[in-house]
Amino acid sequence: MSFVLVHGAGMGASCWEPLLPLLEQDALAVDLPGRGRRRSVDPRSVTLDDCAAAVIDDVEAAGLEDVVLVAHSFGGVTAPKVMQALAPRLRHVVYLSAVVPPDGTRVIDQIDPDVRTAVEASIEDGVYRQDPTGAAAMLCNDMDAEQTGWTIDQLVDDCGALLTESVDLSGLRADIPRTYVRLTKDACYPPELQERSAAVVGGDTVFLESGHMAMVTIPDRVAALLHALAS
Repeated sequence: MSFVLVHGAGMGASCWEPLLPLLEQDALAVDLPGRGRRRSVDPRSVTLDDCAAAVIDDVEAAGLEDVVLVAHSFGGVTAPKVMQALAPRLRHVVYLSAVVPPDGTRVIDQIDPDVRTAVEASIEDGVYRQDPTGAAAMLCNDMDAEQTGWTIDQLVDDCGALLTESVDLSGLRADIPRTYVRLTKDACYPPELQERSAAVVGGDTVFLESGHMAMVTIPDRVAALLHALAS
């Protein structure tokens, strides 16, 4: 059994580093196009299909057959496409404070109005580039200074068009167990929006006391939950 970890917007696979040593099984942290080992891809060109293809390619290249897929934040709109393509390989899908708007809508229309204003102000020439001060307020509200500094260092440019592309959630019809993890201190994707996304995802819901970056602030509790769901 393996964990496959999909990051959110403005991040790369490196955001999972505090969690990786705590996972007892093999783990694969995916870099979506435009960052990390896929940084050669122009972020302005990236689509949701490209994001799903990156996850699928990494799973197939590693020969993984018994997978717990974990999607954080904006990774929530990539996960259904992966579910559709890799259903026979998936044991469980975990949505960690994941953005999952209604099928056929756009992410930008479903996020908190204050967050939307900050996001729209951060898009220039098709590139979504987070301001460190704003990112700290959204992502690091429950972190100490060291955790905040580390998290801000992980920020990368992203594709602004992904926020305005209509989402395809047909993969949610796949018969795969899934759990939505709601983070009670999340200032980026507030609890009421998490509740809506959890209803779209279906399956089970659990709660963790954390801000948006739970893999940084409470990696031990995230690891324990993933182990429990995997078993």
